[in-house]
Amino acid sequence: MNYILFDDKNRLSLKPLTYTRPIAELRVGILTIKEKWCKMLDCSVSYMTEEYLQEKYPCYLEDENILLNGGIIPTKDIIEKISALKTRNILVKDNIVIATKLNKVDAENFNSKDIERYSAIEYSENIINIKDTHNIFTYNHACLIQDFEMLTAGRESQPLSNTVNVHGDYPVFLEKGAKAEFCTLNTTEGPIYLAKDAEIMEGCLVRGPLAIGEYSCLKMGAKVYGATTLGPHCKCGGELSNVVFTGYSNKAHDGFLGNAVIGEWCNIGADTNNSNLKNTYDEVKLWDYKTRRFQKTGLQFCGLIMGDHSKFGINTMLNTGTVVGVGCNIFGSDFPRNFLPSFTWGGYSGMKEHILGQFFKTAEAVMQRRGISLNKVEKDILIEIFEQSKEFRTF
Repeated sequence: MNYILFDDKNRLSLKPLTYTRPIAELRVGILTIKEKWCKMLDCSVSYMTEEYLQEKYPCYLEDENILLNGGIIPTKDIIEKISALKTRNILVKDNIVIATKLNKVDAENFNSKDIERYSAIEYSENIINIKDTHNIFTYNHACLIQDFEMLTAGRESQPLSNTVNVHGDYPVFLEKGAKAEFCTLNTTEGPIYLAKDAEIMEGCLVRGPLAIGEYSCLKMGAKVYGATTLGPHCKCGGELSNVVFTGYSNKAHDGFLGNAVIGEWCNIGADTNNSNLKNTYDEVKLWDYKTRRFQKTGLQFCGLIMGDHSKFGINTMLNTGTVVGVGCNIFGSDFPRNFLPSFTWGGYSGMKEHILGQFFKTAEAVMQRRGISLNKVEKDILIEIFEQSKEFRTF
């Protein structure tokens, strides 16, 4: 069967993270949503997403197709219901499309808003739907435990060093090449997972659940509270609490980061701190690209949402509920605004547009350090984001 992950109307509310990727490429738990579907279905997938992303994330249609909602976290029960779908059946939960089975012509014209065109089957169980950016850290605990169970079932961990102090009933699992030395791991609230060649350095204090992706590390003396995820190729130090790093991003030094989602190719300078709780203890609001205003989150703890290729200088201070777009370079004393449009340069003392040529020069240097080139496809995507986000840069 041909499986296609589609973006629904929530794509706008998931910006700036979805400026550069389909919804299913978001990381929640250990795996991205796409990786969860592929693991559970034992398949490859393609994408229905924005036109400017389709060259990097292509769509392949066949005579019969199953379209999957890229924001839904799959479960065994959902997979069973999908396998029973007939052509033009649509699996829904409270008018949210979970999946549908369509021929090529219907798939080409599919719109997740037009569910009345198909034979709807109501799904009776609860679902996890990633429809707002803060859902990523809110659901990270549940997703991390689910992913851990799926990835480690029937397998044995690499041996853990006897220099590590472990407390708690949840397991610690090390993939090949992963290592931890002279650290304290508390698994009372959830498991700890180290992917291939991941590392926890000496003196780290960790409370699970925690996932550390391939070639990522916690630097010496880091303090981590669950549920926290470091995607692949990340370096993190200081204090982290309920943070998700998508991958290829660094927070290598001291400073606090809490209730946050960090995109790819980001860097957080030394002693940068974000607030995740208002002094008034009021509900936190976040900028929403769909409504073009600050929206209530229903959360008392909410810190930072940071798009790809953005950077903070040393000692940057960030207000509760700050949203930073793609390609920003933020620095200077005092608090910058809590919505920073993509390609912003500066901070509290003044902001201007980040010159695209200078941005590309920095991005190329950053990516080359990981042996990855900034190719034409990536550049075209970033140029499109630069143009789309111009309307928000009213400095």
